[in-house]
Amino acid sequence: MRELIPSGSLRGMLLPPTYGRHVTDNTAFTVLSVEIWATGLVVNIQLASDSEPEPNIVLQDHFGTEYSLRNSANLGSRNLQVFTPSVPPGTRSLTVRSADDAQARPVVTFAVPLMAVQDAPAGEDDAGYPSRPELRRPA
Repeated sequence: MRELIPSGSLRGMLLPPTYGRHVTDNTAFTVLSVEIWATGLVVNIQLASDSEPEPNIVLQDHFGTEYSLRNSANLGSRNLQVFTPSVPPGTRSLTVRSADDAQARPVVTFAVPLMAVQDAPAGEDDAGYPSRPELRRPA
């Protein structure tokens, strides 16, 4: 299982603002969350049953970043899919689409919170308090 988890630090977890359920004649699943890691993304999916096939999904952000499926695993009725790269700095939204049919319909769109531009080592400021990485808003 450790091989499935991206390297680096966990930078955030996105939870769906609405019920991320997708049902067609071909597949049924619910997107539970997306983990943002320093080196990739993990999409956590609940399948309709243990025998349900792995859903074919694609990720899309507002920049049009190409996300590639690197690994996946079924754990009973749970499916984890790992994509690379991680979201680029300034990403505002991330959409999970079902690619099980020709239309690649959106399943759920997440708002991506403002995050540090890069993973910075922890340090201390001039007053001796832990410093925080500089946060920037997209232009």
